[in-house]
Amino acid sequence: MSCCNCQNSDLSLLDKVLKNYKNTKGSLITVLQKAQEIYGYLPTDVIYRIAEEMSLTPAKVMGVATFYTQFRFKPVGKYLIMLCQGTACHVNGSERIEKAIKEELGISDGETTDDGLFTLKNVACLGCCSLSPVMMINEETYGSLTPEKVKTILKNLKEGEK
Repeated sequence: MSCCNCQNSDLSLLDKVLKNYKNTKGSLITVLQKAQEIYGYLPTDVIYRIAEEMSLTPAKVMGVATFYTQFRFKPVGKYLIMLCQGTACHVNGSERIEKAIKEELGISDGETTDDGLFTLKNVACLGCCSLSPVMMINEETYGSLTPEKVKTILKNLKEGEK
């Protein structure tokens, strides 16, 4: 089975994952998670390879992957900003935080900066309501945010890249 929009990913990186899970019923989500860990997102050729090895149709694999918001189909920046839009964060000013991110980086939800450093993703809840408004950048949580605090955090990350 082959696909027409291949990204030419190194599919051999998937071999160990597929060997461990391809005959395990109900393991598709785990395989997709591990593939995303490897590639940072789910390229089309990876979807097709998973389908082929797990004896599924590409449509079935895409159906599962698109159902869950955790899966990405485009590369993300080095710094993935997940901005909480849950009730507590909304009430405590997540809209102002999103505006500050847009002012500082020039991106909106789902976009990546031209230099490939930052991607913004609004999420339903990060489970840190007592810290609201809150965002995560990769594995680091930042809470009790203000627009000024957000801009300082982003500027420091940018400076660290120079």
